Amino acid sequence: MHVPDGFIDAPTSAVTAAVAAGALAVGLRGARREQGGTSRASEAEHGGERTAPLAGLVAAFIFAVQMLNFPVAAGTSGHLLGGALAAILVGPCTGVLCVSVVLLMQGVLFADGGLTALGVNITDMAFVTTVVAYAVFRGLLKILPRSRRSVTGAAFVAALLSVPAAAVAFTLLYAVGGTTDVAIGRVAGAMIGVHVLIGVGEAAITALTVGAVIAVRPDLVYGARGLRQRLKLRVHGELVDAPEPTAPVAARTSRRALWISGLVTSLVLAGFVSFYASASPDGLEKVARDQGIDTKTEEHAAAGSPLADYGVEDVSDPRLSGGLAGVIGVGTTVVAGTAVFWAVRRRRAGAPAGAR
Repeated sequence: MHVPDGFIDAPTSAVTAAVAAGALAVGLRGARREQGGTSRASEAEHGGERTAPLAGLVAAFIFAVQMLNFPVAAGTSGHLLGGALAAILVGPCTGVLCVSVVLLMQGVLFADGGLTALGVNITDMAFVTTVVAYAVFRGLLKILPRSRRSVTGAAFVAALLSVPAAAVAFTLLYAVGGTTDVAIGRVAGAMIGVHVLIGVGEAAITALTVGAVIAVRPDLVYGARGLRQRLKLRVHGELVDAPEPTAPVAARTSRRALWISGLVTSLVLAGFVSFYASASPDGLEKVARDQGIDTKTEEHAAAGSPLADYGVEDVSDPRLSGGLAGVIGVGTTVVAGTAVFWAVRRRRAGAPAGAR
């Protein structure tokens, strides 16, 4: 759903850029809390030391999986948006930053998503998807049993609903600032219809990924915090809380092993599996072509980038070119993402106690 330059007029793009800047400012502030709370005790409990590298890895994984377009309907494909996945794994505010880092890398390096439309894309793909998904996720957890299966099931539903929500948001933006004269009802019907189907793929990828991480390191899943229930013992006919164990339970997988395996998976997906992704246009491209809202599309400002269109310039073999571009994209995203989140964490750690 990367909106190119020319779909939305300049005034609306400027307003969404301001909205996106506000969302990022709130995200930066909230990410400091999500990366360890406000005290050393809560940092030890919630893993402040671990969140920054995990957040960078989540951004890289989203970048990699977004290269894997999957077929959803006749001549149409879809790909992960990632807002739900990021929000559940590392928190909603950190999630907004994760997806925004991905969008920035894609726009600047790969000419994917317009630069003047960057505010539109961050508002739609990073902010709307994350907020909607996490609101649905938390609402479901309030009524579901407190279990890991509930987290996975809630993640599925939240991701499923987040994609058509983004389609609705784009439709509203187009209604306000669309550059072509196409009936809004036609755009809404086409966008929502195809993105409901794409949402099924988003939900499956999100649930599988969240479930995989919960299986080995539930303590690293932001959305699973607070779900652990105290063991109950029956004493003199009454149920009482069992005492906490004196030693922490050993994790099945170390943080380093999880990070390395996640990075290797991202590199394999972007560098090899992406070659077999669907070549059909994604949901927005197909709707734009069918409904005629792409007639004023502008050439991307980074069209001359050596990595434009996810290929390496002067590498003639398409498989090698695309694979190298994917590996470079994962590498730059994990570095940029980790740097951003380490900076956020260090600023939080260095802030006066009263400012936290």
